[in-house]
Amino acid sequence: MVATDATGTVVIGQINGVWGIKGWVKVYSHTEPATAIFDYQPWLLADGRQLELTDWQCQGNRLVAEIRGFDSPEQSASLIGQDLFISREQLPRPEPGSYYWNDLIGLEVVNLQGHRHGVVRKVLATGANDVLEIESGKSYNILIPFVINDYIKSVDLEENRIMVDWPVEWLED
Repeated sequence: MVATDATGTVVIGQINGVWGIKGWVKVYSHTEPATAIFDYQPWLLADGRQLELTDWQCQGNRLVAEIRGFDSPEQSASLIGQDLFISREQLPRPEPGSYYWNDLIGLEVVNLQGHRHGVVRKVLATGANDVLEIESGKSYNILIPFVINDYIKSVDLEENRIMVDWPVEWLED
């Protein structure tokens, strides 16, 4: 899942550690497949700096990368915890009926009876299907499986609305 911010950038991963003595970094990827993160260059940091990737590899189940100008573990340690962004324009257009998670965040969720459930807070990856987490304004959030035709009846990005078949009776009080 990728998330967009107000500047038109998209989070595609995070640097989550230093690897080795030459300043390589461990990379956590939000892309599918995970190695697709290396197809998007340059990486941007929240402070506006650009990172230029010079090499990368899979090390077991871990992704590691070499970044120009970060040649020691001490230099690379300053990147730990930094989100990696790219410009939204770098992403391919989704197929009709497909959505980037970040396009769903903030959309109003309304059921077939016109009841406003709330706003999509985040999208969760599960084994079977993705799940929308709806901020309901109550003491609980609502989880709705993102299953088109069964529970998700329509997604209208222009109207900022998702129509769902999720009756009020299914909610806790």
